[in-house]
Amino acid sequence: MQTLNVNLNVTYPIHIGPGLLDHEALFAPYLTDRAVIVTNTKVAPLYLKQLSATLKRLHIQCVPVILPDGEAYKTAETLNNIYTQLLENHIERKTAILALGGGVVGDMAGYAAATYLRGIPFIQIPTTLLAQVDSSVGGKTGINHALGKNMIGAFYQPLAVIADTNTLNTLNDRELSAGLAEVIKYGLIRDLPFFEWLENNLDQLLSRSPNELIYAIRRSCENKVKVVSEDEKEKSIRAILNLGHTFGHAIENGMGYGTWLHGEAVAAGTILAAELSKFMGWLNDNDINRITRLFQRAELPIIAPALGVSRYLDLMSLDKKVENGKIRFILLKNLGQAIIVDNVAQHLVESVLETYTR
Repeated sequence: MQTLNVNLNVTYPIHIGPGLLDHEALFAPYLTDRAVIVTNTKVAPLYLKQLSATLKRLHIQCVPVILPDGEAYKTAETLNNIYTQLLENHIERKTAILALGGGVVGDMAGYAAATYLRGIPFIQIPTTLLAQVDSSVGGKTGINHALGKNMIGAFYQPLAVIADTNTLNTLNDRELSAGLAEVIKYGLIRDLPFFEWLENNLDQLLSRSPNELIYAIRRSCENKVKVVSEDEKEKSIRAILNLGHTFGHAIENGMGYGTWLHGEAVAAGTILAAELSKFMGWLNDNDINRITRLFQRAELPIIAPALGVSRYLDLMSLDKKVENGKIRFILLKNLGQAIIVDNVAQHLVESVLETYTR
């Protein structure tokens, strides 16, 4: 097991390694006599019994809350269902929620924890690569709205992140690739040596080599922790973690939530951001080719769908990074160096969308 520490207004550990669902000592410090396990219909048959058995050895009663699976259910209606079950089971302020699942489960369980009784403890137990390297770390929680992704939520830090890498053995290939999109992102925004490592080790990640996976997860978390520790509430530098997300969220919404996985949309969105960076005079053809090739090798889409320029612009205008009516883009000054830009000429954005979507 490897452990990182997040130091914000609160401090908490990120534990990474195989077999962690069976380690009572990782859970014991945070739990009382009851715990709520929020999971979904896909993950529950795989890991709910295992986690419940671990908590039972600690004499903790488990209250399972099982949600439907998929981004399409990351809604106020599903969130209200969580509240209903918390109320029906008389969950109290010191009872912790354990988020057992991918990014959707983590975001929704975290938001429920942030708002139920004005805040109860929760632990992130991510079971997908994307959640282990990104969404479980940093305290972002929330739900989607028909008009925009993740526009309703709260910053609320967990007590701990427990990433059992054995759960990746049951992840399908498409979900694994989706997680790699966020891994590649860290190399692009601030860690060129990691990007180069990914170019040399991507095949091992795709074949689920344990050592390489653990290294990639730890390196990704280290990068995210460093950024979040400087800017917990995304008032400035934390926005660079959204490389590809402004275009990507528009793709997810425009295609219908769940049609494209988040990582797939981020991959195609990152290519658009890279092309826009080239239009700005920062990246060259070789840079674009390296980025494109790595996403292709990761079995991720590199062409964004043709929603239409006006539709893209409408959807992107609902992005969380919009300030004073202007879209702030996360672009690449160089490979390994992301910057926040709020003065991109609209005709350049339109040119990229016209040229590189189809």
